[in-house]
Amino acid sequence: DFLSMFSLNFLEGNIETAYNDMDAIVISRKIADQLYGVNTQVIGKVVKVNNDASYTISGVFEDLPNNITYPFDWVAPFERFAAGKDWVKEYGALFSDTFVELAPQADFNTVNEKVKKILPVKMEDTETYAFLHPMKDWHLRANFEGGKKIGGRIIYVRLFSLIAIIILLIACINFMNLATARSEKRANEVGVRKVLGSGRKGLISQFMAEAVITATLSAIVSVLLLKLLLPQFNVLIDKHLELGLFKPTHFFTLMGITLVCGLIAGWYPAFYLSSFKPVDVLKGSLSKQGSAPFIRKGLVATQFVVSIVFIISTIIVYQQVHYVQGRDLGYEKENLVRIPVKGSIIKNFDPIEQAMIASGAIESLGLNNSDILSGGNNTSGLEWQGGVDTEDILVSVRNVSTDFFKTAGMQIIEGRGFSDNPAQDSTNIIVTESFAKLMGSGSAIGKTVEGDYPVIGVVKDYLYGDMYGSSDPVVFFNDPTEARFLYVKAKSGSATASALAAMEATLKKYNPAFPFEYEFVDDSYNAKFKSEKLIGSLSQIFALLAIIISCLGLFGLSAFTADQRRKEIGVRKVLGSSIIGIVRLLSRDFMQLVVIAILIASPLAWWLMQYWLESFAYRISINIWAFVIAGIGAIGIALLTVSFQAFKAARANPVKSLRTE
Repeated sequence: DFLSMFSLNFLEGNIETAYNDMDAIVISRKIADQLYGVNTQVIGKVVKVNNDASYTISGVFEDLPNNITYPFDWVAPFERFAAGKDWVKEYGALFSDTFVELAPQADFNTVNEKVKKILPVKMEDTETYAFLHPMKDWHLRANFEGGKKIGGRIIYVRLFSLIAIIILLIACINFMNLATARSEKRANEVGVRKVLGSGRKGLISQFMAEAVITATLSAIVSVLLLKLLLPQFNVLIDKHLELGLFKPTHFFTLMGITLVCGLIAGWYPAFYLSSFKPVDVLKGSLSKQGSAPFIRKGLVATQFVVSIVFIISTIIVYQQVHYVQGRDLGYEKENLVRIPVKGSIIKNFDPIEQAMIASGAIESLGLNNSDILSGGNNTSGLEWQGGVDTEDILVSVRNVSTDFFKTAGMQIIEGRGFSDNPAQDSTNIIVTESFAKLMGSGSAIGKTVEGDYPVIGVVKDYLYGDMYGSSDPVVFFNDPTEARFLYVKAKSGSATASALAAMEATLKKYNPAFPFEYEFVDDSYNAKFKSEKLIGSLSQIFALLAIIISCLGLFGLSAFTADQRRKEIGVRKVLGSSIIGIVRLLSRDFMQLVVIAILIASPLAWWLMQYWLESFAYRISINIWAFVIAGIGAIGIALLTVSFQAFKAARANPVKSLRTE
């Protein structure tokens, strides 16, 4: 049912009969072209999977898009995989994903409650149960705790949406500020229009329409900029987003945002300008006091509160990622290469090891049944000597070769490692120090697990799985027969190209049926912080945008203030004031607003970042220096912005401003 459930679009073959044969396989158009060439009929051709099992191609489906949760290039019958494996029929074998398609008339909650009862009845285990997870939540709401959804990537969608709204509000604040600051320029217009019979509602409609038109022009420019910048943005976030402007949802959302921004930006200037009394305006006695200057100052302070919060957040995100990346992993990731085990690698491990080391570029090799960075296999219910209430303790299990610890740079802190003779240590085990602590006081050496497996060594705890947390205890067996990864340690100082060439040449000789595939462990480790690094990069962009928009508003207001006070400046210069003194005078009010913004933003940023950091078990403590740097930066940026206009006004010839007096 998988083929029809996921609506694969068949280009060749029949979806209804594709799995009539247990040996059938369905492949993508891309794989068909790679194997047989473009426009070649492939139905009935035989392929081997992993150079082992033969399958007959029964269908070709259209290539899947990039934005999917479960990518695949070929699909074979599950029954073929399960043949001869009795363990796959056990209800406790949680090794695969199960997809369920409900009937159209079915109620989700009713079915979900029935599904929850299956495992407890079959396994006689009241704590383990399955539940349904809707497809619409696979990508954005995939984090669970105790069987309850606790979020996922939806958090970032909401976060960035909130930031976008905040940046739009900052822009709206600029519009309100500059519109009310220019009120004197339009006061005569308002007075004349009122004398000629215009009502307040008509004036409000006019000013609101002006704001909406401005927002519409801005939306058009933003779409053009988005068209230019989207490819670079896709590279930054590693996605394939499309503009999709003419999709109804996108188009009407854009129109809605434009209208809302226009209304928000225009409402206060419209009501403020339309409130002028024509008598006062035409007499030239319009009051410069009232609430407008106070509101303008409040809006400027609000802008810088947001900008400072962004600056502090960017600094703390950077510190957190850098802090975790620099923690002690318990192994050496540098010069360590991971190669997937395929074909004859395990069978020919000894000659492969000898040939690579003989090349002079390789230090050592080791096999592991799990990726050193991932959670891997685990189990519970084990019993061990010195342990208390061990039934529910989750323990990870690793099957490794003799030199794995040496290859990975893992430190044996007590006892010894595995010997070169696998038979000698076939029942001996090595545990991590966290496991050793669970075995009670005294040395763990000589104590047994499950009564049959004595501990011969204790290795220092190492980090895997959750890079921000602590890892479960691990028990190592000297049995690499089921290894899935070959780890190769290149010699320090040797050229990377030489080491990779030695690996490729050796594997081509002893495992010729498979391509040489590899990955550096430090690259895989750094990829674990992809989300956090992206948040850091986007935070920098958002902080820069917020600062630029805030400074544009501040620049306009400072120019307006300087223009309003040009006669005062002229008098002061005639009376002997220096340029520095005038710059200080004009900058003082704005600097007070920035200081107030710092005092408001600092506790707000602390609360927000403390909340964000609580999601990480391994995290930094927020340092006061982040706030100091952000505060100094905000003051410096604001001072630079205001000082330009103040300096320009201070250098103006006082004769020009005073000649009409």
